Amino acid sequence: MNFSPPLQPATLIKRYKRFLTDVTLPNGEEKTMHCANTGAMTGCAEPGNTIWYSTSDNAKRKYPNSWEISVNSKGDHICINTARANGLVAEAINQQRISELVGYDVLRTEVKYGNENSRIDILLESTSSVRAPCYIEVKSVTLLDEKNTTGQGYFPDAVTLRGQKHLRELMEVVKSGQRAVLFFAVLHTGIEKVSAAHHIDADYSQLLKQAKDIGVEVICYQAEISPKQMQLTSAIEFIDN
Repeated sequence: MNFSPPLQPATLIKRYKRFLTDVTLPNGEEKTMHCANTGAMTGCAEPGNTIWYSTSDNAKRKYPNSWEISVNSKGDHICINTARANGLVAEAINQQRISELVGYDVLRTEVKYGNENSRIDILLESTSSVRAPCYIEVKSVTLLDEKNTTGQGYFPDAVTLRGQKHLRELMEVVKSGQRAVLFFAVLHTGIEKVSAAHHIDADYSQLLKQAKDIGVEVICYQAEISPKQMQLTSAIEFIDN
């Protein structure tokens, strides 16, 4: 995934009202930008951090600039725009860079499914065989345990009722005889392994254990991130609590 036009740098002042961010541009001008992240963003939004932002050509947008990447004090690059995760995963699947998900020839996104009025992020299908469809729920991982020196990452970074619903839906997919995948797109270059954040959302952690027990697959891939481009490159381990 290439950034076009290229991202531009700024210095973070603060994030507020969930969707807004104030920054200082290199010329000293202060500007308000959109923040496409509803999570806690722990460790990703420290005042003074360098951030990189995109610019939309949509004249109807009130805030044409969007915060895309944060660089923390250790130099880790973090994609805070959670809307990018689905595109990164779809791109990697289409380019056959996710070994666990090769062999399908149809990829659809945002397909309605389930009993709780959900939309699956990615649905893979094969027209040349009787292979069952594969339902993929994508989650963006950016929470790094700063006290752990082994690159321990966690999901979620806040209680997620929506995430709990998605796990229930994936379990029903498996029970119906189809394939279900929870895909953690790790968008923090300092994270080397992922676990469920039991200390943040115990219900989500317990549901994830149940989901894995009945056959929901968990796949984790880390992204290479720079102001020029991002791509998922390598599988990393999911560690059960």
